[in-house]
Amino acid sequence: MYTPPVSEFLPRGTRQPAAASLVALIALVAAACGSGAPAGGEAGAGGRGGAAMAVPVELLTLAEKPVEQTSEFVGTVRSRLSVNVQAQVEGFIRKINVKSGDRVQLGAVLFEIDDASQLAVIANLESVRAAREADATFARQQAERAQKLLTAGAMSQQEVDQALALERSTAATLKAIDEQIRLQKNEWGYSRVTASAAGVIGDIPVRSGDRITRQTLLTTIDDNTNLELYVNVPVQEATRLKVGQAVHVLDDASEVVATERIAFISPSVDDTTQTVLVKTPIAARGGALRASQFVRARVVWSTAPSLTVPLVAVTRISGQYFTFVAEAGPNGGLVARQRPVTVGPLVGNDYLVLGGLKAGDKIIIAGIQKIGDGAPVAEAPAKPPKAAQLVTPKPLEAA
Repeated sequence: MYTPPVSEFLPRGTRQPAAASLVALIALVAAACGSGAPAGGEAGAGGRGGAAMAVPVELLTLAEKPVEQTSEFVGTVRSRLSVNVQAQVEGFIRKINVKSGDRVQLGAVLFEIDDASQLAVIANLESVRAAREADATFARQQAERAQKLLTAGAMSQQEVDQALALERSTAATLKAIDEQIRLQKNEWGYSRVTASAAGVIGDIPVRSGDRITRQTLLTTIDDNTNLELYVNVPVQEATRLKVGQAVHVLDDASEVVATERIAFISPSVDDTTQTVLVKTPIAARGGALRASQFVRARVVWSTAPSLTVPLVAVTRISGQYFTFVAEAGPNGGLVARQRPVTVGPLVGNDYLVLGGLKAGDKIIIAGIQKIGDGAPVAEAPAKPPKAAQLVTPKPLEAA
């Protein structure tokens, strides 16, 4: 298709000057574009072929520090002064002198059991004793009289021997009655159930008027000021146990609340669980620990200098762990390099490094989401602490 030049639409007298003006205008536009092209070209070179902007990141220089080699188990807190209270006689409960939660001292009377039958037996034995005592007194007098008659020749030796035998028999009978009375009084004393240890009264499942036997559990007494930690360690780990090893007691947030030392290692293995019992003394920690409580116990096997890397600096891709290391770049700056690492168990908020890193490596611990392998990076300046903001109260508006 034919397109006529612009000059065909101009008057004949103005075709040449207008064409020259149009050419000049085009030249000016080209000059303007040419003058801006170098600037745009330089910017493009800087964005593509030139040096890219370094991403600010936080760095951590690895260094060896003492790391504990530990294993975690479930421990049970037990009281060394925890006792079950049971009666030594049968009968009906007449009175309960304590309630759950009371602190009692050694020897305090906790329960009183009906003692009418014991008192009746004691009264009967005492009446029998009075009769046997009279018999013993008469037999002694007869023996003394027989001795005098024998000396005077008025009684035979056989009669004297019989009198002495009767004296010994009545004395033995009286002694047996005394022993029976003592036994019954001792049984009567069991009708008053006393505290065999100082501590805090637990639950009381019985009530006044209940009939109890010697197997009935009346209550418990626990003293949380004298506790022990029981830890069952698998027999495979028993060879590593030593008296004096440290044991950390952890709370729900995995924070160490107490550190104790192993005081006892069982010489035998529990045939049911195939574990070895380990005991450590433990303080109550202001009531934070109670008898029969389950806790997390971490046994420290050894302490050795090791490398650790923060948990936030490690990423996992297809089962392999990686971390970014800041290395010297070709232009003198720092470049992020993704490096595979072998990590061990967690130690607090850090991984134990088993391979892939060495002391002195600069690990990127913040800003990982902004970089990739080979990206230029720069260490970000330390953040200044936030200043406390003073709040100026507004003046009250006039009513």
